[in-house]
Amino acid sequence: MKNFFITFFSILFFSQASFALVKIDITRGNLEPLPTAVSKFYIEDPSKFSEELKKLNLEKKISETISNNLKRSGLFYIIDPKSYIQSPNIAHVKPTFQDWALIKAQIMVSGKLVIDEQKRLRVEFRLWDVVGGKEIEGLALFATPQSWRRIAHIISDKIYERMTGESGYFDTRIIYVAESGPKDQRVKKLAIMDQDGSNNKYLTLGNELVLTPRFSPTAQMITYMSYFKNLPRVYLLNIETGLQEVVGDFPGMTFAPRFSPDGKKIIMSFAKDGNSDIYTMDLSSRVVEQLTTHPSIDTSPSYSSDGKYITFNSDRSGSQQIYVMRSDGSNVNRISFGEGLYGTPVWSPRGDLIAFTKIFKGNFYIGVMRSDGSGERLLTQNFYQEAPSWSPNGRVLIFYREKKSGKSGTGGESSLWSIDLTGYNERKINTPTDASDPAWSGLLSK
Repeated sequence: MKNFFITFFSILFFSQASFALVKIDITRGNLEPLPTAVSKFYIEDPSKFSEELKKLNLEKKISETISNNLKRSGLFYIIDPKSYIQSPNIAHVKPTFQDWALIKAQIMVSGKLVIDEQKRLRVEFRLWDVVGGKEIEGLALFATPQSWRRIAHIISDKIYERMTGESGYFDTRIIYVAESGPKDQRVKKLAIMDQDGSNNKYLTLGNELVLTPRFSPTAQMITYMSYFKNLPRVYLLNIETGLQEVVGDFPGMTFAPRFSPDGKKIIMSFAKDGNSDIYTMDLSSRVVEQLTTHPSIDTSPSYSSDGKYITFNSDRSGSQQIYVMRSDGSNVNRISFGEGLYGTPVWSPRGDLIAFTKIFKGNFYIGVMRSDGSGERLLTQNFYQEAPSWSPNGRVLIFYREKKSGKSGTGGESSLWSIDLTGYNERKINTPTDASDPAWSGLLSK
């Protein structure tokens, strides 16, 4: 994916001014969103835009996508554009900071669109510190006009990074299982979309049951479970080329394949004779290594970001709990000791936290704890929810939730939700169909 980015985008920084007086402190819990103005981008020379390009209305779509990204993060409050005094072209060249301060903006975003001689779209962006009265960030992006949405996501990431000190997560994708049809004849397809729910595409036809899709570190490959003639198989799929291959046929049941941080191995649980253990497979040699040999159910393995440790859940203590071991299977330690059952652990990209699903007194919780089990925090509670997955900056979790439906109280509609690490800013992510088993990619422009 890195080569894809370099081929289609080139970045030119044209301003590296001093640090802004305005900064978002994301270490606190309930934040006051930063008042932000996103001026409509303007076209420098409309005569170079074809009628087809003009119909795309890119100057409006790019600014709206940036606004929506920042707003969804919960860290930015977007001021109504109807209150903006300065015109977009003047605001981009020489903003009158008093006009923006008048509407309580603390930062302002402006931009310009140009079609160059090679028919490429050039998008120029600037970030202004209204309080300090200066430009604090700027860049230009070159791409085909059809790539405008990715441009907006990359700009959003730059704003987020400059104002929070953390990398963004907007230029990313989410893969999930799209579900349709009655509960007893459910059709499940692999689907992929941008993190904001746009550009939804189906990767499989729905002829076979699919489960637990997971991205490789490059975000170009995925691994997932599928049932071929009722036999479980682990697959690899290249998202860009559509090429698919079977990793292996296993005589028993295989669960939740996931890549190692370097992308060279897949880790999974494999059930045989009523017992489930953790295995890895080297993708180049196809050599399989068994890591756990306990007469219990060990499943849902996930590597730490440095690849040195693995977390998984097991009932070896009598109830389902979370454990951590070294990547060679040694030094197994239980880390969850709260009330209830713990499952689906997944290590944060930062390496400091493990997200999990907890079941307690009939309710499902999504929570986090440190890698030694301390500092447990429950972020959200519902009738049924599970399968958390981290954003690449370790700031947001995505998971899926089922509604309680019918007089029987069984699960009904399933949908994707996200929540901030602090437990605030819980949001539903719209999908064309019911959705489950989400996984977040890394940054596409990394």
